[in-house]
Amino acid sequence: MIGAVAVFFLSAPAGAIDAWERTATSGELKWGADAAGGAPYVFRDDQRPDRLVGFEVELMEALAARLGLRSTPVIVPWDELVPALLRGDFDLAFNGIEITEERRQKIDFTRPYYVFAEQITARRGDLRFSSLESLRGHRVGTLSSSFAQRLMEQDGRIDVVAYPTPVEPYKDLEIGRLDAVLQDVPIAAWYAGPNPKLENVGAPVGEGLYAGAVRRDSPEYRKRIDAALAAVLTDGTAEKIYRKWALWTPAQKTLATWDGDGPTAPGRKSLRNYLGLIFRGAGVTLALSLASMVLAVVAGFVLCLGRLYGGPWLKSLCVAYLEITRGTPLLIQLYVLYYGLPNLGIHLNAFVAAVLGVGFNYAAYESEIYRAGILSVPKGQEEAARSLGLSLPQTLRRVVLPQALRTILPPSTNDFIALFKDTSLVSIITVTELTRAYGQAATATYRFLELGLLTAALYLAMSLPLSYLSRRLERKRRVVH
Repeated sequence: MIGAVAVFFLSAPAGAIDAWERTATSGELKWGADAAGGAPYVFRDDQRPDRLVGFEVELMEALAARLGLRSTPVIVPWDELVPALLRGDFDLAFNGIEITEERRQKIDFTRPYYVFAEQITARRGDLRFSSLESLRGHRVGTLSSSFAQRLMEQDGRIDVVAYPTPVEPYKDLEIGRLDAVLQDVPIAAWYAGPNPKLENVGAPVGEGLYAGAVRRDSPEYRKRIDAALAAVLTDGTAEKIYRKWALWTPAQKTLATWDGDGPTAPGRKSLRNYLGLIFRGAGVTLALSLASMVLAVVAGFVLCLGRLYGGPWLKSLCVAYLEITRGTPLLIQLYVLYYGLPNLGIHLNAFVAAVLGVGFNYAAYESEIYRAGILSVPKGQEEAARSLGLSLPQTLRRVVLPQALRTILPPSTNDFIALFKDTSLVSIITVTELTRAYGQAATATYRFLELGLLTAALYLAMSLPLSYLSRRLERKRRVVH
């Protein structure tokens, strides 16, 4: 989020000189792409994971050779490519970027290098889908910030689920979390084509152009890239690369004589529509946080009691749970719950997986807070209560916990506030909470600062009441000496 907001201030980081001057001096053609699930565009070689392969890698190598430069890819998440370009992380974004009117307001495009369309994918034997209209009323996955997402949002009657990479939609389609997937033809051919459980159905829909993205402050740079692209498109180099990757279509012939006209991806909704998305995301964050914290409190208390009063085996199990949970990232735990458990036949709803992941993760931290609070009460008080005939539950409820609460309350409140912010991690399993909603809205409208401040204000508005409630409870339980 911080990096995205920085785009507002750094939208022209190299205004003093044209990018071509720096490029010619360094001898490097630095270009941005995303290698995560990037086949057949840009992805890591199975035999040599340190090496990038793909048709765009080969195109960039051909361009660099034409310009007498070295091709140097810079890996960035796909939906962050344009913000990273504006920050100055590289001078050319070249990774299946569609020409859109919204992007034209912030960046320039090179001449296009590929004509693409969208392909519907369904489970094998599912005959319900053959056109964009047939997707209405169904849950359809696609890549976040893509042409396909805008196409379906423009229709308005399709339940769109956006993913950070193009691979996960096909996994969720396979196990029934989605009804269909709509993605670019090269992606569908690569990931769904070989899958015996899936099939690409109907004729491709829509049409768009891939082009390189450059900053507006470097017209000479764009001119040089355009000249190199024109050369590889007309001398057969591009066609050879496309045929190698089974991407050649008759439509590609038009690129050699491109005259500046062509299809543009459909526009985004207005800023007002995206404000609604952000407020809905805030509601999801609030519901997710409350449900996760309830789970964390209950599970944390059970773990605490097991560690303090359980037998040797139970204590060992509780300690093992604590160490494993605190010693592994929450992000990995969410991946395992959502994408790993289906391998065992357990399919969790994204929201349920998010609540379980965040709740059980925070339960480990809560249990240690409760244990410290209980141990802060003098042991003699518990012993006196037991000697008077109170059972262990009665002793805890009437003697120990009321005193321990003063110690427990402040760190538990801090945990709850931290949990509010950590819910942003669940976006990786397709839950559109507040931070993800901000990312989608800001990437679509380029209003990073305004929307970022609104998002921060919403987080603050949700956490301040909790802090106030905590202080009131502390004052009520304060012992006056």
